[in-house]
Amino acid sequence: MLDILRRTTAGMLLLMIIPVAVWLTGWHWQPGESNALLRVLFWMTETVTRPWGTLTSLLLSLWVLWCLRFRLRPALLLLLIMNATILTGQYTKSYIKDQVQEPRPYVVWLEHSHGLDDREFYSMTRKARGERVDQLLASDQQLPGWLKQHWAFETGFAFPSGHTLFAASWALLALSLLWPRRRYVTIALVGAWAGAVMASRLLLGMHWPGDLAVAVALSWLLVSLATWLAQRFCGPLTLPPEERKEVAQRESGL
Repeated sequence: MLDILRRTTAGMLLLMIIPVAVWLTGWHWQPGESNALLRVLFWMTETVTRPWGTLTSLLLSLWVLWCLRFRLRPALLLLLIMNATILTGQYTKSYIKDQVQEPRPYVVWLEHSHGLDDREFYSMTRKARGERVDQLLASDQQLPGWLKQHWAFETGFAFPSGHTLFAASWALLALSLLWPRRRYVTIALVGAWAGAVMASRLLLGMHWPGDLAVAVALSWLLVSLATWLAQRFCGPLTLPPEERKEVAQRESGL
């Protein structure tokens, strides 16, 4: 368990760089960032936004299973553990959001710039909130249409960030499960993707840095437990003898 905590804690600290850097620099979101950059980050966000998040989970699940190469029964159990971790995070996020009820940055901006009453806004149904956002931004020519649509679609509360919880959980799962197998490229790619998703939530006006930090901490807790369960019930995560030669050849080619 100590080795698992070392891996997940190291990953958590790396992911925390983004919200901590925002706090330290005093950066505050305002609309009008580079449209080209925002569009790329929007694509990152879409990999987590429903329904695409389901496909992302499926692809990551299959890739992790392929990297570990467990037999059928432990592979199915690991599949259950990984996706139960993601779903538990999302249900936990939804419960906390309903309790805290923190408005999103773009909602606060709409309150100051377009006269939106945030209390009235959040008392509406989700459909009515989306229609209200569309109505307020119909004549705004500075914001791109896709961003307006995203705001109208994402009208829930801010704290904590569900997108960050999803992406950070997968990044930590990849790190904790695949580090003993020396799948460093996969770990780096999934970690970079998670960082891009986190940055997108800030630059799209969807979250405050605290939303990201708490989501990362929650993902650390869930993934640490999930990795322990995987190691306990699915088999060792270390390299089996038959894969050591393959890994040695792969590393010698770098």
